[in-house]
Amino acid sequence: MLIAHRIRLDPNDVQSTYLARAAGTARFAYNWALTEWRRQYAAHRADPALPRPSHLSLQRQLNAIKRQQFPWMLEVTKNAPQMAIIHLGKAFENFFAHRARYPQSRKKGAHDRFSMTNDQFRVEERRIRIPKLGWVRMREALRFSGRVVSATVSRRAGQWDVSITVNTLEPPLPPAENQGVVGVDLGVAALATLSTGEVFTGPKALATLLPRLRRLSRSLSRKLKGSSNRSKAKLKLARLHARIANLRRASLHQLTTCITRRFHTVGIEDLNVNGMLGNRPLSRAIADMGFYEIRRQLTYKLAWRGGQVVVVDRWYPSSKTCSCCGHRLDHLALGIRQWVCAGCGAHHDRDLNAAINLENMAVSSTVSACGGEGTGPVRMRETKPAPAKQESNGRAASNNKG
Repeated sequence: MLIAHRIRLDPNDVQSTYLARAAGTARFAYNWALTEWRRQYAAHRADPALPRPSHLSLQRQLNAIKRQQFPWMLEVTKNAPQMAIIHLGKAFENFFAHRARYPQSRKKGAHDRFSMTNDQFRVEERRIRIPKLGWVRMREALRFSGRVVSATVSRRAGQWDVSITVNTLEPPLPPAENQGVVGVDLGVAALATLSTGEVFTGPKALATLLPRLRRLSRSLSRKLKGSSNRSKAKLKLARLHARIANLRRASLHQLTTCITRRFHTVGIEDLNVNGMLGNRPLSRAIADMGFYEIRRQLTYKLAWRGGQVVVVDRWYPSSKTCSCCGHRLDHLALGIRQWVCAGCGAHHDRDLNAAINLENMAVSSTVSACGGEGTGPVRMRETKPAPAKQESNGRAASNNKG
């Protein structure tokens, strides 16, 4: 099982200069290889007798000319240009397999990173040894045990991080407490409502820091392009964006860890987030919640703990169906948060009722998987574990909530 752990680095000025130079070398090698790939592939299309480009041939080509044409590449680890060309090869592989878009050039300030193989670095306690640089302090020690596979050093908002990939034999999290099945209804007013009645409001980091974000954006727009003051204002704005992302990510990790630690099966709705973002009055609030990230974290954390996520079809009317008698409303506006069932007279909170229905669908799907009679529009999807950080077409958005 491959797991990635991102750790903040604490380099001094000399080390920061080296990291920036290595990231620039990797970026240059990637863009050079992209230009050569386009040229050689066009030549191959014109004359099929010519070989098709590959990352191996481009690596050999760069190694043959870098000492004469790019001697400054020798000042940093050899993995910086090598791994950049390998990543370009994977990008073209994904493009030809229709899994990704056509690779684009990397830009300074947006793609400041380089990767290393496990034979080029060493991790000990709270430090990492990088070739031609030495030991660099880390803010924390590596949390996972196993065989170290690779590491990627990147810069975000002026801060350097290292993402270390580890191949572990044992699941990194203990089994769930097995408190049963729970339904999780996601929303804007409350981030998550559980079928147990618990409500998690969420941090709403963007809404909280939006006035400051607007102020810094106006300040940046008034600075002269190319000036030092503009660079300083740009860094301040980038740091604020990083803070918003960190606040959201931390709260989502706390929520998903709390759920997966207690329940072995989670029922969640297959929300059409792209369609929901078409609702202009709510698009910012929806994007601020991180619905897909919640689903992603629930999926891999439950896989680690031996549980499962049951994804209920997005057209299942979880909010409009009475969880007591099964009566279904013809229409339920988004502004109506409480309603009374005409069939049995039960009073429902919209979000709690939806969460209970999602729990019932999850229960029926697990019974069906074991050979019983499970009914309902439920899709069981397998998702491979995603890296952990210690680390939105369809109908109207109103119908996505049932």
